[in-house]
Amino acid sequence: MKAAVLTQNRTIDYQEIELAPMQSDSVLVRVAASGICGSDIPRFFHNGVHFYPIVLGHEFSGEVMEVGSAVTHVRAGDRVSGAPLLPCMQCVDCQKGDYALCKHYSFIGSRQQGSNAAYIVIPERNAVVFDSSISYEQGAMFEPSTVALHGVLQCDYRGGGSVAILGGGTIGIFAMQWARLLGAKSIAVFDISPERLALAGRMGADATYDTREAGFLEAAKDFSHGGFDYVFETAGAAPTMKMAFSLAANKAHICFIGTPHADLTFTPAEWENMNRKEFRLTGSWMSYSAPFPGKEWTMTADYYADGRLKFDEAFIGGRYSMSRAQEAFLLFEKPGAVSGKILLMNEPYYLEQTR
Repeated sequence: MKAAVLTQNRTIDYQEIELAPMQSDSVLVRVAASGICGSDIPRFFHNGVHFYPIVLGHEFSGEVMEVGSAVTHVRAGDRVSGAPLLPCMQCVDCQKGDYALCKHYSFIGSRQQGSNAAYIVIPERNAVVFDSSISYEQGAMFEPSTVALHGVLQCDYRGGGSVAILGGGTIGIFAMQWARLLGAKSIAVFDISPERLALAGRMGADATYDTREAGFLEAAKDFSHGGFDYVFETAGAAPTMKMAFSLAANKAHICFIGTPHADLTFTPAEWENMNRKEFRLTGSWMSYSAPFPGKEWTMTADYYADGRLKFDEAFIGGRYSMSRAQEAFLLFEKPGAVSGKILLMNEPYYLEQTR
């Protein structure tokens, strides 16, 4: 099959490779769309892979073409999104249902060949079937939705409170939607991009704040009557992580969903917010629960199908044919140059979306 193969740092070759063999519990998926995740960027630019050559890609959707002899719930012709984690299912964490904490896991597009290819073979349990009314592009964005929902649930979330979303990217907008769907009284989104803030407004935010503008912090505290009950940091940036401590109300819940890529330091006064406000701080890692892959995935499929979970064209920053993967990755050479998810699409799905 054809695949976009990372052969060395900064170099993707579109070439023929062998398809992985089918197992009795496998399904063969013809990939329709595969998204470029933020975690793929250092893999491409900074030798951040486990081995070469490797096919990246772990946010994907497609059509099931063949199923193994032991497969019972997935059929040829089904539309599926792929859950990329491959937990061992044997360790203590897996036995507790904490699959993302597995120490012996593999991962599609990172520790084994990924979805930037014409086909991919995955275990049946990793294939999340979705309704035909859901586009393949939406299907390729199940994973960001599930990451957002997992983070919301990590916070012991209850409806009726005020919510701050720090970072209006894809995961931030999904976190905003899930907080609303699960009963938020009011939601504010914070970002530095007018386009992302406009998208947040269209998708249901009650207030948006450009953090470059003077006085935004005071305005947000007035909006929340002194502080927010729940704060979700989705940008993985030092300024927003510090901002979370400032925006939190007394007895608030804070969840860091974003992953930082630089050192983070707090002054004693900044850190003392946690003591004085007695808020609860937690992190969130990936998007899985029992039974695998978890309610994060089934809820995304169900809420997309009945329209409660919304999709906006602004989520997509561009569509590229799989053969142009090198060009698509080079878009990220300049930080901040890409707004929205870049999707790599195989024919005929790419042709259907661009003609």
